[in-house]
Amino acid sequence: MQASIPVRNGLVLLAFIASVPCGYIRQYYRKYSFMWFLLIHLPIPFIVLMRFAAGVDWHLIPYTLGGSLVGQVVGGGVKPWRKR
Repeated sequence: MQASIPVRNGLVLLAFIASVPCGYIRQYYRKYSFMWFLLIHLPIPFIVLMRFAAGVDWHLIPYTLGGSLVGQVVGGGVKPWRKR
């Protein structure tokens, strides 16, 4: 089913919001460790469940993945910004 624009934007925003805390916590772990990978992939099942609950098709996956990626980057950049 084609999702309306507010539903699409809401899902991307929720993917972003779900990924920011994981990106923030991820910076405290050694790169490529188990916890580092876990924190990168932890929001994905939540995002998939949101997409199923909204009843949208697979065409929205790149947008929610992009929102999640931006959330990880923003969350990872919070610590250096706060230390200034």
